Amino acid sequence: MIAAVSLFLIVTLSVLITKIATIALVHTGLSSESAKFQARSAYTGAGLSTQETENIMNHPVRRKIIYNLMLIGNAGIVTAMSSLILTFVLPESNASRLYGFLIIVAGMILLWLGIRSAWVDRGLSRIINKMLKKYTDLEINDYAAVLHLKDNYKIIEAQVDDDGWMCHRTLQELDLREEGITILGVERENVGYFGSPSGNFKMLPHDKVTIYGKAEGIKSIYSRKKDHYAQSEHQKFVEKEEKRLATDEQKIKKS
Repeated sequence: MIAAVSLFLIVTLSVLITKIATIALVHTGLSSESAKFQARSAYTGAGLSTQETENIMNHPVRRKIIYNLMLIGNAGIVTAMSSLILTFVLPESNASRLYGFLIIVAGMILLWLGIRSAWVDRGLSRIINKMLKKYTDLEINDYAAVLHLKDNYKIIEAQVDDDGWMCHRTLQELDLREEGITILGVERENVGYFGSPSGNFKMLPHDKVTIYGKAEGIKSIYSRKKDHYAQSEHQKFVEKEEKRLATDEQKIKKS
């Protein structure tokens, strides 16, 4: 019976630990769904290799969270398996084994109901958030939500091609803001990183540019070459952006 209770406590702690890790990852800028997926993957040792996982490993705070979660997960899974085996091996009577089995089933049902409860989730999240803010220095902004990345907006890093439309042109000449596109930064080989460059900044071949904007606009920019088509594409997206702004203004007036 003691082994069954221990198993229930271990599983409960595992759920709590992954919940804490999920919220901690959200504080570093991940969306809640991505944070939940990565926390569970790390705890269970799934080790899925994705672009998102690479971004986590390149982030010092996220990497530390995942590293600790993997260590705790390995210990937790081994302990849980040991407790499960002992639940049915140690008891000398079938009645004791049955009691242990019922404790495990009842405990798992209660835990499942607690996990599925929105009220429990909100309360637990509120407590964990307060603790993390008080005792850690994690970044608290969820950038995926702040930048509306679910609403067809994207942030990508792409390289400037030699024959690309952006190559050897200044930001003022490109006039990307009129398309609703923002250059967040440029990484230049052997030079360094330029954050939020000004209008006279000139794009050079092989610059790695971090761009924020609508997905279709960003895709269009990197398909343009140095020809008349590029300018017509630019004008088309400028007109789209003007219509979007006009629609937004109408919504504001109505509200």
